[in-house]
Amino acid sequence: MSATMIENDTTWQRICALEEIPLLGSRVVSSAKHGDIAIFRNREDEVFAVHDKCPHKGGPLSQGIVSGRSVTCPLHNWKIELESGEAVAPDVGCTKSFAVKVEDGAVLLQV
Repeated sequence: MSATMIENDTTWQRICALEEIPLLGSRVVSSAKHGDIAIFRNREDEVFAVHDKCPHKGGPLSQGIVSGRSVTCPLHNWKIELESGEAVAPDVGCTKSFAVKVEDGAVLLQV
């Protein structure tokens, strides 16, 4: 995972080519306004973006295991839904999610 710095505005910003994010993996980008954002790619080539901190103890979600549309925090095994950032019951909590899309093979993030 390599960190990329993004500008602090509300436009769509190109982050990388989809292939640069490994299947079932992530890439971290830094935002002056939001801190580290983890961008995930699942087996179906769907992409998701959430704040790179588990709502439980701040674990690095970017280092977690991706399964379907969720990621499991590497610290205490909390499962986080990638679309919403919500913890899966019985755990309770939420991390911020961000709009992300793929266009012409490029991953775009809106901050």
